[in-house]
Amino acid sequence: VSGLTVAIVALPLSMGIAIASGVTPERGLYTAIVGGLLVSLLGGSRFQIGGPAGAFIVLVAASTARHGIEGVLLATMMAGLFLVVAGVLRIGSYIRYIPHPVTVGFTAGIAVIIFASQIHDLLGITLVGKEPGELIPKLAALGHAIGTTNTAAVAISLVTIGIIVGLRKLRPTWPGMLIAVALTSVAAAWWSFPIETIGTRFGGIPQSFPMPSFPAITLAKVEAVLPDAIMFAVLGAIESLLSAVVADGMTGRRHRSNCELVAQGVANIASSLFGGICVTGTIARTATNVRAGARSPMAGMLHSAFLLGFMLLAAPLASYIPLAALAGVLAVVAWNMAEKHEFVRLLRAGDTAAMLLATFLLTIFIGLAEGIAVGALLGALIFLWRGRQDRRARTE
Repeated sequence: VSGLTVAIVALPLSMGIAIASGVTPERGLYTAIVGGLLVSLLGGSRFQIGGPAGAFIVLVAASTARHGIEGVLLATMMAGLFLVVAGVLRIGSYIRYIPHPVTVGFTAGIAVIIFASQIHDLLGITLVGKEPGELIPKLAALGHAIGTTNTAAVAISLVTIGIIVGLRKLRPTWPGMLIAVALTSVAAAWWSFPIETIGTRFGGIPQSFPMPSFPAITLAKVEAVLPDAIMFAVLGAIESLLSAVVADGMTGRRHRSNCELVAQGVANIASSLFGGICVTGTIARTATNVRAGARSPMAGMLHSAFLLGFMLLAAPLASYIPLAALAGVLAVVAWNMAEKHEFVRLLRAGDTAAMLLATFLLTIFIGLAEGIAVGALLGALIFLWRGRQDRRARTE
């Protein structure tokens, strides 16, 4: 039951995250199926659910724009190797020292970027040329094209969000995201709304599973994607271990961090071989797994099996899913990602505000790597300053 519940949640999310990442929707399903199976089979948490995550949208989309899908697959494979090495070297034990304001800041920053990336489909805007990747040029381009807003797409987006939020309050055990996407898909098809769907943009998703194959590997390509691979590995390690900690808090068990990193590494390598994108532990799906009554890694493995079954049996139906509905799903994901109450609390806490704001603003306007690096550096300086102040107080 837990596996089926999580699969129902993961189905629209996996496709939506893949589309937002600049790749085709089936690659999100490949990621959830292969990555989810191996994370549960090999991981250090009994409850972890692996798959594509919203936190990676920004990085994967940028990597896709620079290097194409072959470059993303190679970077994902390299990130997997880095994670395996990190686990073997027991680096997972040290990731917990990343300051909490840094994780809150970059998570909130990613949430803002994800929401901005969905405005195009939320409003059904028609852009001339490619949508800019940077936030300010993106908003400027969307503002210039606001006159092309599609009222049918706006209606689908709002209804999707309304159903998800309403069911979360009234029937929290129901799969709100899947119900919302299913109902809006039926409505859009029944009334022939003039909006983009998975079918019109991507031609649907295949009703088969690919055979494994290596991405194109050359020394020049490895050098080109190395920075992306490092960021995939760093973010994957942080996200997966944060998710495992959440599962620990809900179940009273303790995960094995280094074992989890090795499993994440193997899952990323396998995902790239099957055409998938980055795999990590996903907090929302892991929490759903625990709440649904999971007791062992079998729930996560069954979640992958159910997703495979959905894809093989119901792939033609995916063509009718409006992109505005998936954008609505991701808008809700972005809202939930931003830890709003924690952000405000840390903002009022004095010296942690500098770490929080530096990470948040740099993540939005410069890049995730710069945000994490500067935030962590500020955290180290604040830690040293506090230690000096404590020593001075003791001597006085």
